[in-house]
Amino acid sequence: MVKKKHLTIPQLAELLGVTRIAVYKKVKKGQIPATKVGRTYIISAPDIASILGNEVSDKAKMRIDAAVRKTVKEYGEVLKRLGTE
Repeated sequence: MVKKKHLTIPQLAELLGVTRIAVYKKVKKGQIPATKVGRTYIISAPDIASILGNEVSDKAKMRIDAAVRKTVKEYGEVLKRLGTE
């Protein structure tokens, strides 16, 4: 796990093994939460943990639950049949 409290976009890009432009675009789209400090964006440790998959945020849990409910509603019978095979 990352020991720093915050990372900049270039630091996160290096950690993820992607370009800083890719991370910057995700920040601009709102896919990665970041705070602008002066001319630099910083990403907090809890958000970094979520990005790395070490923790799942409450918002992400709600999206996962909704997706599972939708899948069971639409494919429940098929899932039951697959479970008995």
